Amino acid sequence: MPLLLRCTPAPSRLLPAPAPGRSRRRSLRPALFPAAAGRVVLGCGLVTLDYLATVDAYPRPDDKIRSGELQISGGGNAGNTLTGAARLGLNTRLISKVANDEIGGTVLSELKEAGIDISHVIISDGGNTTFVYVIIDKKTKTRTCIITSGYPPMVPSDLTMSSLSAALQDVSLLYLDGYSHEMALAVAKQADQMKVPILVDAEPERTREELGGLLSLASYIVCSGKFPEKWTSIPSIPSALLEILVQYPHARFAVVTLGENGCMMLERSKDGDDYETEAADIENVAESLRLKVHKDDILPTCVSSKFMRLSARGPGTIFARLLIGTAESIPASELVDTTGCGDAFIGAVLHGLSTDMPPETMLPFACQVAGIKCRAIGARSGLPWQSDPRLAKFLR
Repeated sequence: MPLLLRCTPAPSRLLPAPAPGRSRRRSLRPALFPAAAGRVVLGCGLVTLDYLATVDAYPRPDDKIRSGELQISGGGNAGNTLTGAARLGLNTRLISKVANDEIGGTVLSELKEAGIDISHVIISDGGNTTFVYVIIDKKTKTRTCIITSGYPPMVPSDLTMSSLSAALQDVSLLYLDGYSHEMALAVAKQADQMKVPILVDAEPERTREELGGLLSLASYIVCSGKFPEKWTSIPSIPSALLEILVQYPHARFAVVTLGENGCMMLERSKDGDDYETEAADIENVAESLRLKVHKDDILPTCVSSKFMRLSARGPGTIFARLLIGTAESIPASELVDTTGCGDAFIGAVLHGLSTDMPPETMLPFACQVAGIKCRAIGARSGLPWQSDPRLAKFLR
């Protein structure tokens, strides 16, 4: 797992950045699939500029090493996720904050080039835009992120109520990465009043103060493998997912991403609870599903239980089904960088929700998108376009 370090704000022009107007990738948006036409996804969260250095092995204390490659690319959870969703054909819109410095100009230029509506991004007069040093270890296939936070931070007063309402106009789905939790909560409350579904990326670094209010409004929850135990103190992922849905009855599903082990989803029944059925232990259900997984499959697959009353060691039960998705089996020679894999996964989930993709298709689709991204350095360069033949079977 990556080491995350946070530094105090520093001057933003530490390394030369590409000129804001410089084109580095395709700028033409692909035609939207009919199911995605008119669907607008609004994201609120972090955008950065990433300086990505590849090394043969992570340095020991006081070492001096040479990087094999240096790339400069846009980053940040919200920026990465919306870029992925835009490449898959969605209309995307962003609420974030940058400074009026060179890094901020580069970040905005790249987002605009990706087809993201940046008209609601706040630009501060002075300060610095968030930037990140990313050290990619070729030996262990891991990355270490050193973040210098932007200043001044994004706060609710940065957007008037009329501006917030305009940003949410015609939005069919809101995505929140939890960054700047006060602003995220203000946007979530307004979206909830406007009956806009909300997907929350629940990162384990967030505190209960930062995430609790967002999760209470969330329609969908996506998290990494460390989050369920940290949030619930339950070491088993299936039981922890059940506890999360018990805690947050508004959530329709919770998904945990597990890297090379794929993902797991607990989906609440839309038809309500069947109180007459006897509850099944979710751990037993999970074990039976694991036995059904075809471990020799190279491409992502999914197995699912039926909807049933599920219980764990706690007092709560829910009427739901459990799904297990497998990851793509990527040859070691093709695995380059895992930076932004979770963001790529969520971008695909946003597409799946926006196009009414069933979960048993959406999970392998999201795992496939994340697997494709792993084959290139940085969070965005490897993100697939909807025309990628490797996605054809999901996007017919």
